[in-house]
Amino acid sequence: MIVDFEAELWLWDARSEQNWTFVSLPEEASEEIREVTAGPRRGFGAVRVQVTVGGSTWRTSIFPDGARGCYVLPVKRAVRRAEGLDTGDLTPVRVELV
Repeated sequence: MIVDFEAELWLWDARSEQNWTFVSLPEEASEEIREVTAGPRRGFGAVRVQVTVGGSTWRTSIFPDGARGCYVLPVKRAVRRAEGLDTGDLTPVRVELV
């Protein structure tokens, strides 16, 4: 399953001093991912993915966020630097389940 979308980078309040930055997957795509990955999950309900933002591609996990009602994707500092992104910026994202 591949999901292409555009999202705004946001800072996780609980770790704001450490600049943990995320994007939220669309709610509809999150629901489809829940259906495709139904059953026992790893810690925190994580789902392994391959992500592309600009010219950067890496493997990580997405996590369910009950407050937002969708999956969230952490965007590493190295990727943000390489792509010239900061909190509040919109960026195209490709997420592929692995």
